[in-house]
Amino acid sequence: MSPTITKIESREFEYPLEDVGTDKHGFNLVYAPGETTTRKLFGIQIHTDEGITGEYVGGNSPAAAQYNITAQYLIGKDPLKREKHWSECKRALRKYDRMGIGPIDIALWDFAGKYYDAPIHELLGTYRERIPTYASTYHGDDAGGLDSPEAFADFAEECRDEGFGGFKIHGWGGGDDSRSLDREVEAVHAVGEAVGDEMDLMHDPACELETFADALELGRALDEQDFFWYEDPFRDGGISQHAHKKLAQKLDTPILQTEHIRGLEIKSDFAASEATDFLRADPEYDAGITGAIKVARMAEAFGLDVEFHAPGPAQRHCIAACRNSNYYEMALVHPDCQNTQPPVYEGGYSDLMDAVDDDGTVSVPDGPGLGVEYDWDYIEDNTTGSVHVYE
Repeated sequence: MSPTITKIESREFEYPLEDVGTDKHGFNLVYAPGETTTRKLFGIQIHTDEGITGEYVGGNSPAAAQYNITAQYLIGKDPLKREKHWSECKRALRKYDRMGIGPIDIALWDFAGKYYDAPIHELLGTYRERIPTYASTYHGDDAGGLDSPEAFADFAEECRDEGFGGFKIHGWGGGDDSRSLDREVEAVHAVGEAVGDEMDLMHDPACELETFADALELGRALDEQDFFWYEDPFRDGGISQHAHKKLAQKLDTPILQTEHIRGLEIKSDFAASEATDFLRADPEYDAGITGAIKVARMAEAFGLDVEFHAPGPAQRHCIAACRNSNYYEMALVHPDCQNTQPPVYEGGYSDLMDAVDDDGTVSVPDGPGLGVEYDWDYIEDNTTGSVHVYE
């Protein structure tokens, strides 16, 4: 008899980030001494009649709003038929961004690994078990942290000394008074001159730049410092194929796009139209491990690399099964405050800076499924009151 899904639980919880706040508009996380920001995530558990539970912690409220459709569909279904479920849920959520598929698909993969007593990367097909890692910073601030080009350069040197092979700048934003293109350009040169001969350098304005001209000016500074990639520069939100193709034509620095578009087909259109040099994938954003691996295989067919967004055990398993991926993103990091990892991991898994070895790599969990143990007591103790049970 095939296994059967009997119940799905979704539990929203919160956790604090000390000395972290937001910028003027409240969108970007920044260093803020003395402040505490509360973040919310979701704990997903897929129960089966086998006594094996598929688990994942992540997601966000917009994604959770779609669980009502995807979770109810899965009750009574075989959890191993992931491809069938992915296809049905993709169609069901065709009017939405489909981010509700991701956390549940990851939990289904966790179940499969536990069912077969194998790590997910082994089910996908293992290519490697250690992954080169880059440091991905918080946004620039004006609070004594990453508050100047020199501060970014100093932190880049610190990350180099910790073993990181790459360093990514998230610049300033959040208010017209703090957006200074000159300061962005100066930071590029400061970091490039400090560590450019020893690290791969990336820049992600996170769509803060106001105009194509701004994106071009910053991009030319990246060219001068031989940056590894240029990501989501300006305010189209990272979705215009025409704009990014035009930008790529005028720069030497490779463009990395597709974090902010949803779906295999539109990402393949970006590749086919030469609107990006690297593709972006994320198992949460791109409809799970199933969807993210489809993006990676499509990129391989175009002869392109795929770079996975954000840290996490699902990302590690995906990268471990991909030849055409260069780095794992350790985010968000800062010299004076903790990164954004939730305190829910037991058994040694970590996405803190000290998880990177001297050789600049992180390991891939080798236990069954995701290979991590979650602290469900912490999750339940910090539940916000938003608990949904589907059965």
